[in-house]
Amino acid sequence: MPSPAARRQVINALPGCGPADARSIDAFLDAAWAEGGLARATLDSYRRDLQGLARWAGWRAGQPAAPTPASAPPGMDGLDLQDARHGAPGRASGNWLATADRGLLFDYLAWRARAGYSPRSNARLLSCLRAFYRQLVRRGARADDPTALLEPPQLPRSLPKALSEGQIEGLLDAPDLDTPLGLRDRAMLELMYACGLRVSELVDLPANAVNLRQGVVRVTGKGSKERLVPLGEESQHWLQRYLDQARPQLSAGKAVPAMADGQVPLFIDGKRRALSRQAFWGLVKRYAAAAGIDPAKVSPHGLRHSFATHLLNRGADLRSLQLMLGHSSLSTTQIYTLVARQHLQQLHTKHHPRG
Repeated sequence: MPSPAARRQVINALPGCGPADARSIDAFLDAAWAEGGLARATLDSYRRDLQGLARWAGWRAGQPAAPTPASAPPGMDGLDLQDARHGAPGRASGNWLATADRGLLFDYLAWRARAGYSPRSNARLLSCLRAFYRQLVRRGARADDPTALLEPPQLPRSLPKALSEGQIEGLLDAPDLDTPLGLRDRAMLELMYACGLRVSELVDLPANAVNLRQGVVRVTGKGSKERLVPLGEESQHWLQRYLDQARPQLSAGKAVPAMADGQVPLFIDGKRRALSRQAFWGLVKRYAAAAGIDPAKVSPHGLRHSFATHLLNRGADLRSLQLMLGHSSLSTTQIYTLVARQHLQQLHTKHHPRG
């Protein structure tokens, strides 16, 4: 199966979007941001999805020449690179998105499935396309919605992977507390586990989001929805130490530059910049290895899963958990009951005399 990097290489090798498609994408994203307040990461994903469809449609119709199998990455030469080209070659302006029919969208989804894209990735793409074409219909730019009869792929119901409480303790103890960066990392790990934050919520936290006196943090989640989450004594302690000892050293007494939203970041690196998601991902992997945990089985999102699983195992109710996680639907939170039930079954098997 081709790797994600190889799949991206094929899409990126295709001709770019035409001006008409580029304008359609920009108009859609502007409206989606204004009406729905979608997060920057979601808008970026939507842009990539729509650009990928436009490039593929133009390639398949032969506008301009498509990459040959010889120019494709290893393992990708059978992925429709020799398909018969068809479509409407007269659309030199690249107006593929606004004029796509259901057959073209179905073929693109089928191509992605054969190329190894996961059902979850294709489900997200279809969600993006539905939003895009609904907007075109509302604006009167199309009379029909070509996604109306397209069925989303069946998604496997996978259980979140959580660390044990002992593994969490080892991970939290891994940073070197004698350095400002280690103290910062301990505060970040404690906060993420104490509040069940998404990694983007953690690295984007502004300095004024934490109220140590009241013991809460104001989190801006998906769809720009805000929620208040209790901190807990341990995370308050490490945050206070970070703010008193580490952050002044990292900022070197200078003003910290604002992020893209105009807010000053809470967590900064040695150059007074906010950490990226990728940088924090690397930190978690490094500390997992130091704690004797297989880094391949640990991710920042795993701390969020561990937060939810451990709370349920200790008697938290689903509604409270939903509010703390920022889930818009209780059904999303309910998957953690399966994790808790699995944990109880394991305890029963291990400790019951007839287990």
